[in-house]
Amino acid sequence: MKRRDFVTNSFAGGTYIGVGGLSLNSCNFQNSKHITILHTNDVHSHIDPFPKGHNSFPNMGGIARRATLIQKIREENPYTLLLDAGDIFQGTPYFNFYGGELEFKLMSMLKYDAATIGNHDFDNSIEGLLAQMPFARFKLLSANYDFTNTVMHGFVEAYNTFLLNGIKIGVFGLGIKLTGLVGKDLFKETVYLNPIEIAQDISVLLKKEEQCDLVICLSHLGYSYQDAERPSDLKLAAKTDNIDLIIGGHTHTFLDKPDIRQNRLDRSVLVNQVGCYGINLGRIDFYFDSEKNIKSEGVSITV
Repeated sequence: MKRRDFVTNSFAGGTYIGVGGLSLNSCNFQNSKHITILHTNDVHSHIDPFPKGHNSFPNMGGIARRATLIQKIREENPYTLLLDAGDIFQGTPYFNFYGGELEFKLMSMLKYDAATIGNHDFDNSIEGLLAQMPFARFKLLSANYDFTNTVMHGFVEAYNTFLLNGIKIGVFGLGIKLTGLVGKDLFKETVYLNPIEIAQDISVLLKKEEQCDLVICLSHLGYSYQDAERPSDLKLAAKTDNIDLIIGGHTHTFLDKPDIRQNRLDRSVLVNQVGCYGINLGRIDFYFDSEKNIKSEGVSITV
């Protein structure tokens, strides 16, 4: 496994701890609370590793290897969340044959905590997505898809909160505009809501009302576009106040390390995306001292 190390020293929701500031060995951080976030995106039904002779990803990926890696990290730190940023389905014969059942069963076996919905997750229709829900023992989150008039109504939540080691974490999902990407006959009466506006409202709710120490967005908007008007992860970071980490998908963007961007209040937001097909597992570790000052560090791991 190839590991690419990086350290980030700023965080949107807490006090900035710079390179010259407190270290993890300082008094404040000696008894810090440690939270690990693991994440994937755009796995696209890739269950097996790529063959050794593959041009781009020789002998990489595979859910069995990912499972082993996740288990090892959980043994290191039991206070770990495992998240996915969408496009779970479509890309190999496993989806064509099983319709998503295998993907959801395996994610459940790996004990994913939450995922958002990508455009390809509608490829077998919204009824096809619903048919796989009994196999998903994790939260499916989307704040800007209104499923009120569809069969998925009641099966998707806008957000969920998790309490790990005394740290409250709020996670919500955002989906890309489906028109032009998915046939209307597949997503039916699903209503797309402005993701930037929804994200601002949800993140304020999570930070202020739910009193979350960490707010994470699972975004299937895409990392960045030349079209300045098109919603993206970078635009989301710049136009909101209370998101601490954006875990992205859709554009299959391989980032060597999380991108650090400034939000509307000039506070830092981490933006990360780990490519596609289960090649990489994203890892970000957060350390909270007794006053909720925060340090973060991470490793991008090629499976």
